[in-house]
Amino acid sequence: MDKALRVMACTCGHAIVVFMPVAAAALTKYVRYRKDARTAYGILDGAVIREIAGDLFGPHEETGVTHPLSGVKLLYPCEPPKILAVGRNYKSHLGDRQQPDRPEMFYKPVSALQHPGEPIVIPADAANVHFEGELAIVIGKRVSGATAEQARAAIFGVTCGNDVSERDWQNGPHKDLQWWRAKGADTFAPLGPAIVTGADYGNLMLETRLNGEVVQKQSTADLVFDCPAVVSWVSRWVTLVPGDVIYTGTPGTTRAMQRGDVVEVEIESIGVLQNTVA
Repeated sequence: MDKALRVMACTCGHAIVVFMPVAAAALTKYVRYRKDARTAYGILDGAVIREIAGDLFGPHEETGVTHPLSGVKLLYPCEPPKILAVGRNYKSHLGDRQQPDRPEMFYKPVSALQHPGEPIVIPADAANVHFEGELAIVIGKRVSGATAEQARAAIFGVTCGNDVSERDWQNGPHKDLQWWRAKGADTFAPLGPAIVTGADYGNLMLETRLNGEVVQKQSTADLVFDCPAVVSWVSRWVTLVPGDVIYTGTPGTTRAMQRGDVVEVEIESIGVLQNTVA
């Protein structure tokens, strides 16, 4: 438990400074899953999912139905109306490039989404497809022209993302004008396994593993532009609505994945997003 400072007066008239335990914010993990032919949302509680009905981003309640986690198929945890992403948002990823003075945004199509446990499919003509483990923001309220505090209030929760990228299409001699396929090819946006609310998303450890080897590891405290700053910036021109997702950038260096590889993005308090490469 955290400790908070309390000042108390004793009978002698002197102030006594003591530290009182304060309960940490409760974490809730929301998942979207398929059971037989039915898709639903639920709250992940250990190895059990408690089904909910209603609006994930509004009024909802538990139905009383439960499922063992092993008995369902986890899906990407929401169905975003749109997906944005930030480039160059960790100093460790900049290399010799200049640090940006504003969040550098781009879009990923919703058709790029991929479920936890499902394959990242390398296109036949792609030769340099990289992982990018990232923290992803999930918006919970409609927001436009937001201050940083208003932006913070609009963030529903966070999840794990993998901003899969074909570097030759992105930066090579025959690169595209925009990153429509370099960042947006089918299956290039794995997301999940759960949306976590109540987490200190400004200080979570992010780790990416390729075939068990740690290839990225850094705290989200090292983001150049933190989550509220990114949401505030985007909302100046693009209205964000419940369910929108923003990938916040990747740390360190990345490298190409090969068919048969297993890539895992693990973020403290959220869980592990695992995908094979096909």
